[in-house]
Amino acid sequence: MPQPPLARLGLWTHSHRLAVIVLWVVFAAGLGVFAPKLEHALSGAMWEVEGSDSLAARTVIEEQFGGMSSQSAAVVLHSDTLAPDDPAFLQRIEQVTAALRAEPAFGPAVVQPGPDGHTVLVQAGALVDPTEAVRAAERLNGPLGNLGDEVVSVSLTGAPAFWGDFNAVNKDGMMKAELLTWPVTAVILVLAFGTLAAAGLPLILAGAGLVSAMGVLYGITRFTDLSIWTLNFAMMFSIALGIDYALFIVSRYRGALHATPDDPGHAVAVTMDTAGKAVLFSGLTVLISLSAVLLVPIPAFRSMAAGMMLAVAFVLLAALTLLPAALGGWINRLALPWHSIGEHRSPSWERFAVRIQPRALVLAIGVTAGLLLLAAPLLNLKTGMPGINVLPKEKQARSGYEQLAAAFGPGGPGPIQVVAPRGEDADALAKTIAAIPGVAMVFPPQQGANGASLIQVIATTDPSSSASFDLIGELRAQLPSTTLVGGPVAENHDLDQTLRDRAPIVIGVVLLLGFILLLFALQAVFIAIAGVIFNLLSVGAAFGVGALAFQHGWLAGPMQFESQGYLTSWAPLFFFALVFAISMDYTVFLLASAREHFERSQDGAEAVRGAIAHTARPIVAAAAVMVAVFYTFAIAGPLPMKEMGVILGTAVLIDALLVRLVLVPAVLYLAGEKAWWLPRWADRLLPDVRFAH
Repeated sequence: MPQPPLARLGLWTHSHRLAVIVLWVVFAAGLGVFAPKLEHALSGAMWEVEGSDSLAARTVIEEQFGGMSSQSAAVVLHSDTLAPDDPAFLQRIEQVTAALRAEPAFGPAVVQPGPDGHTVLVQAGALVDPTEAVRAAERLNGPLGNLGDEVVSVSLTGAPAFWGDFNAVNKDGMMKAELLTWPVTAVILVLAFGTLAAAGLPLILAGAGLVSAMGVLYGITRFTDLSIWTLNFAMMFSIALGIDYALFIVSRYRGALHATPDDPGHAVAVTMDTAGKAVLFSGLTVLISLSAVLLVPIPAFRSMAAGMMLAVAFVLLAALTLLPAALGGWINRLALPWHSIGEHRSPSWERFAVRIQPRALVLAIGVTAGLLLLAAPLLNLKTGMPGINVLPKEKQARSGYEQLAAAFGPGGPGPIQVVAPRGEDADALAKTIAAIPGVAMVFPPQQGANGASLIQVIATTDPSSSASFDLIGELRAQLPSTTLVGGPVAENHDLDQTLRDRAPIVIGVVLLLGFILLLFALQAVFIAIAGVIFNLLSVGAAFGVGALAFQHGWLAGPMQFESQGYLTSWAPLFFFALVFAISMDYTVFLLASAREHFERSQDGAEAVRGAIAHTARPIVAAAAVMVAVFYTFAIAGPLPMKEMGVILGTAVLIDALLVRLVLVPAVLYLAGEKAWWLPRWADRLLPDVRFAH
């Protein structure tokens, strides 16, 4: 009888292990040369909605008004004792304008005194795209900051400066997270495997996949922009998933090797046909979930999703080729005192599964009720784009922002820019705008190079507030349809609205594709439906905890951040795809094992007991690694990374300990053999996928 495809692949890579390992070393080392350069090649911009009014307004402003759009550089000078016409203050203004003139990315500077008599705004339009504007702001940050002293402070602010400062904060956070992640992960793996040799394999696999992906991503930046978030998410996800996949495969291999100690090749074939197949379907699920994010017309989003898909693809490729090549009898060397070589059907976890059976109904109801209770805060979920308080107080972009708000009013740091076409009565428009509630100040219209008019509007509220977002909607409702409402507030409004509008579509696509893949892999309608519902419960509970932690600020003190009063706008959509993908990881591994046992015994209860006995230990170990990775990034990273780390880490914790090890077994016990029912017409349509080797 011919071997199944993955078994043949495992045997081939194991038989040619030296060539495969050398090829991977050369491949990873060659790409790894470029990996350190990736961080400096990524963009902090790309947060815009393709086809939106705000992006159209920015384009007109860049073409006709010297680049004085949301991407311009804004330098704030402030003195508690000197007036702007004081010689010392004037000298400082000249030094600032000279520094801006020396930077080719920005155009001529415009000086605007503030109404408080102690603040001056020096603004220079961007002559380059947003990515280059951020890099220019990073170059100017030091020289401009050095011009300030105790008498006159100088702060570079605006969107490019914000992202430049955020990149610096993000870099520090990533370095801290990496320093914490690897040692903690290594300890967990040693505890899980009991041998130093086996514990090292997952780290090697994750490292090879991550380094290779980073090298390729750097190559992509030579042709197109990638968001700085691409590196964050790719690093976090590839480490967690790479270690997960290696854990599942190595655990299964050690059990197979115990059964045939003299035939490691056969053990590799068995491993790849069972655990390898589950890993393949898990990886495909992750890729499918992330692909749905590409439906969102925001370059930063698409960049993050594409980068993560690439990283996951490399990790999956390494798991299916490099890992079986590296497996061998040496896997149990350097054993620690608690190490034991058995068939890895854990008696203690089997007893745990047996105890669930008579309490299945109570446990199923209790766990479901608990998860719904944790998800309850979602009924009052609020979202918004990141405010200035995601930056530390000492950063220039934040101090300049706060000085603008003090001098020009709360809306000063984020002016609304109304663009009227040629022929429109700009003065009449300005009067209409001034009469709208929520408008604090309207500057006289400016004439553009090709006849358009630009009206700068200052709101009475903070640019990140819901009231400012409401004002954007009111302006668009009252002004003629030929006008364009842009500027930082409008761009954030369009981002937030687009994410809200696209979230149901993306979530629906992820759920549908997840169901189809589970049906394809596990050949059971009830299992596929239940798997999707279980994942939704995990996601809902994790987001409920996230809402309490960040929207309501329950973790603000312990984690040292300022609550914005809402979750970041991209959290519901993007984090849903990530959490769902991670949940499916455990779903596929547990249910694939249950399917394997059911194919052998045709006994639903035995399938549950066997699956828990064989997979609970690696699931708990894999969950511990993921929780450690995500929570480490949450501790070390800026606020958006804290949100993702806490939500994803909590999702893994809930999913592994409550859903996979309690709720799923309880429901499978209640369903019995009917859980594995498949209609005849579906059986004829679906390919024959089996997990019993």
